[in-house]
Amino acid sequence: MSDTYETLTQVLRERHSCRAFRPEPVPDEVITRIVTAAGQVPSWCNAQPWQITVTRGAETERFRAALLERAAQGDPNPDQPWPQGFPGIYGDRRRTCGFQLYDAVGIARDDRPARAEQSMRNYRLFDAPHVAIVHSEAALGPYGAMDTGGFITTFMLAARSLGVDTIAQAAIAAYSPMVRAHFGLPDTRTVLCAISFGYGDTDHPVNGFRTERADLDEILDLRG
Repeated sequence: MSDTYETLTQVLRERHSCRAFRPEPVPDEVITRIVTAAGQVPSWCNAQPWQITVTRGAETERFRAALLERAAQGDPNPDQPWPQGFPGIYGDRRRTCGFQLYDAVGIARDDRPARAEQSMRNYRLFDAPHVAIVHSEAALGPYGAMDTGGFITTFMLAARSLGVDTIAQAAIAAYSPMVRAHFGLPDTRTVLCAISFGYGDTDHPVNGFRTERADLDEILDLRG
């Protein structure tokens, strides 16, 4: 087994969704290295539909405040429709992840106000010093979104390889029109998610749990 494969799987295992960040910023040269690596992923007809808008410093704080204000109003309006549901094993995994999160921060499963407050942490960007707004060309529809998903994953893996922590946040896409207006993005761009990133607070209990991975026989149907 090659060293390259071992390195890749190590980075995959180390990556996790970070929900508490330290305030120090990521150097610009590290950010450009992450984005350069992510830009190497394949896409249909080499369209490369992904673009990201990355904040730092006062711009992060300005967006954080605006997003919190908008989220407090409710009435989400995402560019892409939310899942119709999480049937069977998908719902089980979703619930398990949620319970792990609540247990990590000491929230009782029936404490709805505390759960709602924890949910609002999404719109505080988990105190991250940076956020990347990820958007795709609207005309490419779900295939542009699928291609951009590869970019998102690679961004997070490249970040981890450089000691930077991340969390992909679909919640931000709930307010896509506000996000577009805030950053002056054209209507031809579909807001897919955000990636909050920085250096994780390893002392915070919320960063202490890890989600389980499906067994190989749940994923692979090898024929012939």
